[in-house]
Amino acid sequence: MEPGILPQAVSEIPWGHNIVLLQKLKDPAVRLWYARQTVENGWSRAMLTHWIESGLQERQGKAVTNFKAALPAPQSDLAAEAVRDPYNFDFLTLRTDAAERDLEHGLIDHIRKFLLELGAGFAFVGRQVHLEVDGEDFYLDLLFYHLRLRCYVVIDLKARPFQPEHAGKMNFYLSAVDDLLRHPDDKPSIGIILCKTRSRVIAEYALRDLAKPVGVARYKTRLVEDLPDNLKGELPSVEQIQTELASPPKPRLRQAGSEKPKAKKPSGKRVRQRRKEAGDGE
Repeated sequence: MEPGILPQAVSEIPWGHNIVLLQKLKDPAVRLWYARQTVENGWSRAMLTHWIESGLQERQGKAVTNFKAALPAPQSDLAAEAVRDPYNFDFLTLRTDAAERDLEHGLIDHIRKFLLELGAGFAFVGRQVHLEVDGEDFYLDLLFYHLRLRCYVVIDLKARPFQPEHAGKMNFYLSAVDDLLRHPDDKPSIGIILCKTRSRVIAEYALRDLAKPVGVARYKTRLVEDLPDNLKGELPSVEQIQTELASPPKPRLRQAGSEKPKAKKPSGKRVRQRRKEAGDGE
C-alpha cells in the first residue's frame, strides 16, 4: 500500500467506521480485511464493532474441512469462507453436561442471533428434519439453505468431542439430502459438524477420503465453560433460578432462646412533647 493512497475499501465506508477500525485494531492488514467485509456485507458501525470484538477475522475459514477435495473451485473456496472455528454462541448459557438437544433448543430459541453468527447467506429450513431411507426414519438436527452457495447445509450438533464416526454419519445425511431434497440446479450439499472440542489431526484423518464436503468446527458458550474448574457444575440451572424467583419469600424464624427485639425507649424530648400535648387536651 503506497503512502498517502487509501485502499478502495477504506475509502468506500463511512468515516465513523474508519474511526472504529483505528481505535480497535492495530494491524493495517486486519483493518483492511474488516473494511472489505463491511463493504461486501453492508455492516453498520455497531455490527462492525461486534465482529471485531468477537474476533471474526481469526475464526472465519479456520474450520477443518475437505472442501478442496470434495468441491470444485471456486465453490470450495466460497464454502471454506462460510465456515468458522470456533462458533461463538455467547448468547447461550449451558451447563458442562448439557446434551445435544439442550444445545439445539437454545440455538432455535435464539435463531436470529444464531443466524447472525453463522454469517451472511444462511436461511433456516427446519430442525429435526425427517428423512425416510429404505423404510427407516432419520432426523437432521438443523437444516439450512445457503443463498450464496446455492446448496443445502446440514448441521449436526455434538455436545462432546469430535469422533471419526461422526464424519461417516454426516456423509450418509448428505447423500440422503442430495437424493431426496436437492434440486437439479442446486450445488452439492455441505455438512458442518459442530462439536464441543476436536483434535485437528483426528478431524483431518476422518475427512481425508470422505466423498461428501464436510467441515468440523467447535463452538463455545458463555459463563459456565469460562468458570474455574472447581466452580463448574456448581451453578443452578435456569429452571432452578426461575423457580426460586417465583417462590414467595419464607418468613424468618427466631432461633430458640433468642429474645424478642426490645422496643426503643422514647427520648426525653419526645416524652416532654407528649406531656405537653396531654396538658393541652385537658
